[in-house]
Amino acid sequence: MLQETIEPAWLEAFETVLGRCGLRAGDTVAVLSESQSRPVLPELARLAAARLGAQVFSLALPSVFAPGLPVARSTGASPVLRQIAPVVSALAGSTLVVDCTVEGLMHAPELPAILKGGARVLYVSNEHPEALARLLPDEGLESLVKEHVKRLRGAREMRVTSAAGTDLSISLQGAVCGGNWGFTTRPGTITHWPGGLALAFPARGSVEGTLVLAAGDVNLTFKRYLEQPVTLRIEQDYVTRIEGSGLDAELMRSYIAGWGERDAYAVSHVGYGLNAAARWDSMALYDKRDFNGTELRAFAGNFLYSTGANEVAGRHTLGHFDLPLRGCTVQLDGATVVEAGKLLA
Repeated sequence: MLQETIEPAWLEAFETVLGRCGLRAGDTVAVLSESQSRPVLPELARLAAARLGAQVFSLALPSVFAPGLPVARSTGASPVLRQIAPVVSALAGSTLVVDCTVEGLMHAPELPAILKGGARVLYVSNEHPEALARLLPDEGLESLVKEHVKRLRGAREMRVTSAAGTDLSISLQGAVCGGNWGFTTRPGTITHWPGGLALAFPARGSVEGTLVLAAGDVNLTFKRYLEQPVTLRIEQDYVTRIEGSGLDAELMRSYIAGWGERDAYAVSHVGYGLNAAARWDSMALYDKRDFNGTELRAFAGNFLYSTGANEVAGRHTLGHFDLPLRGCTVQLDGATVVEAGKLLA
């Protein structure tokens, strides 16, 4: 695709986002990467932080591989820190951690200790920098996400329906709700770039119904648009049947079964996209190695259903699907926030 050299527009984008994270001259910035990181991302982070006058240091760790298990994708739980105490201490003592690991630290077991130390963490999604530059976060996105997070936290139930046949009931009682707009200025918090979604991690036993993936919906674990419908029957949080006669359904059945863990079938999080700059069709324009898919999690009006680990429900597994759906209607306590795939004002 595009060459991953240092382009002025990409460096400017990194400077802009670091500036929106409140970075000041003299602050300490840790640029975290691994041996399989996209090399241009930590380099852009280092240069941008230095241009803003920060004290920058780099931590490059070896990537971790797990023979005998299926390939893990889009888990948000990088294993590279391996509870190495000096590494965790160095990150926790920094003003800002620019996380350029492949999977990110969002669900890594070391994250609480890093945040407790007061560091704020910016996970730079493993995208081609051209996509990052297109999806610069701004204050308008921040206020929109905060408003929808507030609505999620105040609701008791989410109902999701679609013309394709989706009919899901999701209790939000006991859920942990949050959102992301692509930058953070508050110590002890984490964000990711690109941003623009509001979501909930439901408590145990909160999800019931049917989820129908139609042609054009996305399986981000596979980085693949679905071409044939797949129906998931969900009972007490767990996918009990994956129905469909085509390749898309067969791939899902094969991959999820490969983990050999019941919790791989359970709900991880649910939510909807709020980023008007993000495009559903963008995945068609990138090679798989150039694309991580955060844009498709965030495009305005999508309903995002994910399976796998959910700390709120006490479930831990590397088996994970991120499934952005188009054309859904999302209601919070009967009030419509997304209508047939269109985010309402």
